[in-house]
Amino acid sequence: MRWKPHGGSGGRARQQNRGLVWVPLALIVVITLADIFSPANIHLGPLLVVAPALTASFGGSRLTALIGLLAVGALLAISEIRSSITTSNHETQLIALVLVSGFTVVFTRVRERHSAELRQVRTVAETAQQVVLQPLPETMGPVRIAFTYQAAADQARIGGDLYAAVRTPEGTRLLIGDVRGKGLAAVDDAALLLGAFRSAAHRGLSLPALFAELEAIVWWGLSQPARDDEEAGEAFITAALVDVPDHGSEVHILNRGHPPPLRLSRGRVTALDPGESAPPLGVCPPRTTPARVDSHPFGPGDLLLLYTDGATEARDDSGAFYPLADRVAAFPGLQGPRDLVEHVREDLHAYTGGLLGDDAALVAVARRPREEDAAGTGVRELPADAGPRAGAQPAEEEREPEPEPKGWAARHAAPTRGLRDPG
Repeated sequence: MRWKPHGGSGGRARQQNRGLVWVPLALIVVITLADIFSPANIHLGPLLVVAPALTASFGGSRLTALIGLLAVGALLAISEIRSSITTSNHETQLIALVLVSGFTVVFTRVRERHSAELRQVRTVAETAQQVVLQPLPETMGPVRIAFTYQAAADQARIGGDLYAAVRTPEGTRLLIGDVRGKGLAAVDDAALLLGAFRSAAHRGLSLPALFAELEAIVWWGLSQPARDDEEAGEAFITAALVDVPDHGSEVHILNRGHPPPLRLSRGRVTALDPGESAPPLGVCPPRTTPARVDSHPFGPGDLLLLYTDGATEARDDSGAFYPLADRVAAFPGLQGPRDLVEHVREDLHAYTGGLLGDDAALVAVARRPREEDAAGTGVRELPADAGPRAGAQPAEEEREPEPEPKGWAARHAAPTRGLRDPG
């Protein structure tokens, strides 16, 4: 499910606004009758200008023009009944009412055109983001997934938060990241990383080898001449690669400057901090040594929450940051990834009053129970305490040979980029 501002209430709002048309109509009738039955020295006709001005607050230009014409007609009727249509006082009132009504209609028409352009821009931006951020499936092998995305503001439905998931011969791989900046430039950078991940992650590369390829592509993309010097020097992407093998009870994470994922296991919440600090993608030239991968226990019944800093940096009315780990630990009886995502979404909305300072993306992951694996995927997991078989010799741990730097990453070097907080 995709978390975004709701836009389906526009039609109902317009219908409700049209229902308010009786208010200016009633004002015209009341003011007309009051003026007719008032003493000769009391003139209430100028108050008719309130009708078109009020209509412009909820109606369109056509409705405003119609109410303005009715108001002018009412003033002419008052002048005829009171035999004062040729007096300078009523002529002045009539001219003022026509001018104000005309200006109100013009203003309303300009507002309508601006609103139509804004709706078109929002539609294009939202469509572009849906193309870049393809929906994640609910299940991938023995893994269940739920995700959500919330833009910081309704008029800014496009940003640099990104996520993706790919099946490999050995398991499921996920990517979550955050591009520094907003708008089309951030989406372009996000598309660059997502395209590289989707084209390489399924090939069964080790996480260090996959990261080396992504790092080289991002560095190349951010260094293109099409980007001006200031933009190229400040752009970077925080990212975390997550590998959930089909067999075993572990999860492997390669983190580059991204907020650490949270693991929910047996009622406890643990932040899976990286074993070494490393800069985000695009800050430094591609490294020549393999990146470090951290492994953590992750079995059936455990939940893994990936998120962007839009969630942890959200603030309440007092300016306090949203304590994601503490709030997640307090959620009662979570029933899976979707339940976790919905709890965080609703709690975050209540904590901030619906006003986020930055886009927030959440991806929750869980292993399906063993009985579901056996029925649906054929994956069998050994008990956690299962030891080697009797008489079996302990085998030396096999390690995939570390990939030597080659291609673009080995031939190029460049000065380190300046590091700033993603925004």
